[in-house]
Amino acid sequence: MPELPEVETIKNELSPHVIWRRITGLTLNWEGMVRAPSVADFRARLTGQTIRGLERRGKYLLFHLSGGAILVCHLRMTGSLLLRLAQSDGRFTRAVIQLDGGQEIIFRDPRKFGVMWLAADGKEIDGKLGPEPLEDGFTPEVLAARLQSRAAPVKALLLDQKFIAGIGNMYADEALFDAGIHPLRTGGSLTPEEVARLYRAIRRVLRAAIARQGASIRNYYRPGGETGTAHLEFRVAHRGGLPCPKCGTTIRRLAVRNRGSYFCPRCQPEV
Repeated sequence: MPELPEVETIKNELSPHVIWRRITGLTLNWEGMVRAPSVADFRARLTGQTIRGLERRGKYLLFHLSGGAILVCHLRMTGSLLLRLAQSDGRFTRAVIQLDGGQEIIFRDPRKFGVMWLAADGKEIDGKLGPEPLEDGFTPEVLAARLQSRAAPVKALLLDQKFIAGIGNMYADEALFDAGIHPLRTGGSLTPEEVARLYRAIRRVLRAAIARQGASIRNYYRPGGETGTAHLEFRVAHRGGLPCPKCGTTIRRLAVRNRGSYFCPRCQPEV
C-alpha cells in the first residue's frame, strides 16, 4: 500500500511533468473510482482546468486546479500514477487524464480500490488527518501529548490517520523496531525516553524511505514506471521468519487490530 514515502515520491517525480499543464480530457475505464461529483460533472469540471500545484497530505495527492477546486487522489492498496511514456502494458488502467502537449497521467490500480474526487478546498482532507510527521510543527512534545493516557496499542495508533498522517503498516513496523518498542505496548505506557526514541525513529525511517523513492513490495511504481528500493533496507517489515539484523533472533509476526505486524521479540520486548 502506498504510504507517505511512496506518495511523496510520486508527488516529487510527477510535479515537473504536470504543473501548469492543462487537462484536455479524461478517459474512465472504471467509473466506480469517482467518488464525487457524478461522473459527468467530474469530467466536465475537470476538463479545461490547469494544474497549478501538486501537494501531498498524508497518503492523499492533491492537484490544485486553476478554478480553485482540488482533484484528490487516494491510491489505496495497489494504485499508482504513471506518465504516458512509462513502461506499461495497459493492464489495470482505470483512468487516463489527458494533458496538453500529449502528456497523460495514467491511474493504474489492479484491485480497483483507488478513488478520485473533486473537493472545494483542502479543509475536507485536513479535517480527517493528524499532524504531518516530517513537518516542523510535529515535535517530541506533540507526539507525547497525543500518546498520553492512550490505552490502544502503539502500532494501532501509528496506523490511525487521525493520530498521525501518512504512516502505514510497513513504516510503523520499521519505526517501532528502530525505537525498540513492542507493537502491543499501549501508547500511554511509553516513557519520555521511549517517546523521544519513537519520534526520532519515525522521522528517520520516513526520510530514508523517501531517499530511496519508496518501497515496491507488490504494486507500487513510480511515475516513470520504475520501482522504489526502500524495501531492500527493511529490517523487520515483511521479514517474518528471518533473523533479526541486530541480534539474530527470528522475526515474528502478530496481528494488531487485524493488521499483520513484524517485530523482533528480543529487541522489542513486551514489558
